[in-house]
Amino acid sequence: MNEIDKYNNRATGAVSTFAIARDTGALTRQGEQPSEGGAPCYLSVDRSGRIVLVANYDGGSVALLPIQPDGTLAPATSVVKHTGNGPIADRQSEPHAHCIIADPTNRFALAADLGADRVFVYRLDLDSKSLHHIEGGDGVMRAGAGPRHITFHPTLPLVFVANELDSTVATLRFDSERGTLSPVYTNSTLPVGWTGTNYPADIHVAPSGRTLYVSNRGHNSIAVFSIAATGALTLDQVVSTDGDWPRNFSLDPTGRWLLVANQKSNSIIVFGRDQESGKLTPTRQRISLPSPVCLRFRAHAA
Repeated sequence: MNEIDKYNNRATGAVSTFAIARDTGALTRQGEQPSEGGAPCYLSVDRSGRIVLVANYDGGSVALLPIQPDGTLAPATSVVKHTGNGPIADRQSEPHAHCIIADPTNRFALAADLGADRVFVYRLDLDSKSLHHIEGGDGVMRAGAGPRHITFHPTLPLVFVANELDSTVATLRFDSERGTLSPVYTNSTLPVGWTGTNYPADIHVAPSGRTLYVSNRGHNSIAVFSIAATGALTLDQVVSTDGDWPRNFSLDPTGRWLLVANQKSNSIIVFGRDQESGKLTPTRQRISLPSPVCLRFRAHAA
């Protein structure tokens, strides 16, 4: 992802592809394609591995780029520009797409738009490689919430949304037959009584479906919620990330560890994870590197 506003003299960012060496993990750049919007900030691969979905922050658009047989990207075959705004003038004067992912059925794609206070729902057509907005399907968030990232529950028909501008996490019910979202619950990501500046960033559900994690930039913590069968959340723990600005985090494939990228303090912190309660314990393991903003684990090669 190239979070830029101009690429090849066009008003767009770009998405690059890299080949991964199986034995060493070394990366070899293969090429790039325009993201068809400024400042692309998020990408995901659909569940069939056939397309890449991109959220362009500037101007608020989402794009679909087909993956070719050699792993490189073809030019975008579908681009949709969002509409709408919110009450916070300096952040919500126009749409700002911030995340887009395919649903578990791979029939729909959901896109969180921070500027429009909305989670847009699209029908995902893999035959025509296109996105089609579902009228009446969107999740309308609280005014000024600023939806940033979204994640699906692994077994329940639920979507969780990290709201950057009001420090909350929203629970929405998703009808995967009709492609519609319905708000259910909203919870604070902060301890009771804390009133400082804070911007939630990343959000993940444990594979068990029993625990939800949200990172807090400002409070510099990970909020740990237990998830009831109804989708109701209970805040069980808020643990310091021992650093500044936890923009991203990731659970390792075993589920035993959680790694946090502290962007402003130039560190990755490792937590142990109790696989029953979901609670986190600092390990004092730290990796220093400049401005980490995204962590991904590579699946074991076959």
